[in-house]
Amino acid sequence: MSALFTPLSIRGTEVRNRLWVSPMCQYSAIEGVPNDWHHVHLAQFAAGGAGMVIAEATAVSPEGRISPEDAGIWTDEQAEAWTPIVAAIRSRGAVAGVQLGHAGRKASTTSPLTGGRGTIAAAEGGWTTVAPSALAYDSFAAPVALDAGGIEKVVTDFADATRRAVRAGFEVVEVHAAHGYLLHQFLSPLTNHRDDAYGGSFENRVRLLVRVTEAVRAAAGDAAVFVRFSATDAADGGWDVADTVAAARLVADAGADLIDVSSGGLVPEQRIVPGPGYQVDYADTVRRETGLLVSAVGMIDDPTFGEQILADGRADAIMSGREWLRDPHYALRAAAALGADSPAPAQYLRAY
Repeated sequence: MSALFTPLSIRGTEVRNRLWVSPMCQYSAIEGVPNDWHHVHLAQFAAGGAGMVIAEATAVSPEGRISPEDAGIWTDEQAEAWTPIVAAIRSRGAVAGVQLGHAGRKASTTSPLTGGRGTIAAAEGGWTTVAPSALAYDSFAAPVALDAGGIEKVVTDFADATRRAVRAGFEVVEVHAAHGYLLHQFLSPLTNHRDDAYGGSFENRVRLLVRVTEAVRAAAGDAAVFVRFSATDAADGGWDVADTVAAARLVADAGADLIDVSSGGLVPEQRIVPGPGYQVDYADTVRRETGLLVSAVGMIDDPTFGEQILADGRADAIMSGREWLRDPHYALRAAAALGADSPAPAQYLRAY
């Protein structure tokens, strides 16, 4: 029996295998509303045998978008547009998930599809960004530090977005607390210089994420809740793996069912050298230290490598991104390579 193609049950939802599609921004929405691009893009992975398909970082508020072209779920119209996309994923045998995010100080930027990089001025359709502290990312515009009311709005926005996601049919809701976005900005002492209940000590810096996780769990019903962490800032004085282990325990107590382990993205001076499986050690550490379900991500493009990671007990599932873009039928190819039963839809079985 292939470890990669062994089902996994999470909060009563059975995922047919452990080769999952990581959330990948498409920068193709209009006013936050997903469209035909998102429908075809995501449904093809389900037809290609993925166990789970997680939709891109989806903004919980207009100011939470990375770019004006980000997908959102802060309105009922957006949720309704997600509904047929979710149905297409599920009808092809995969579990449908969505990553809920708020970009914080990395918001109001140009889409990478335009070839640019930088803050969009208000006169050109941009908006004022928010963060735990008024510290700019790189050459981006400085954000406004969130006040108490702003923090409460963040919690409410995540809860409301979760309710819409569940109504749209998503079976998994992932809280994005990685890659230098708002919740990660609160976690790290490099970006959180507050002196109130949300800054200073570890307990204070993790407070907002715990509150958001509690609110998402309360709104999620039967849906599973994941939390994505950057396990390390890879910068002096920043968030590290020990912090991630401690925070993972807290979000699990708050209702998280799985920890999705990535790294970096907070500061431009990070020291990360990407390579095959370069983040697996972080996932392994979190899994060993906490006993929680953990997914690993980061250039795990060879199914034999992914199989070994799971067989060695270093993670419970494998997230991949770019390999799915290169081959939307990646899981079908992986099953053939590993001699596992094919997760191909009935329409494709004659090829296997």
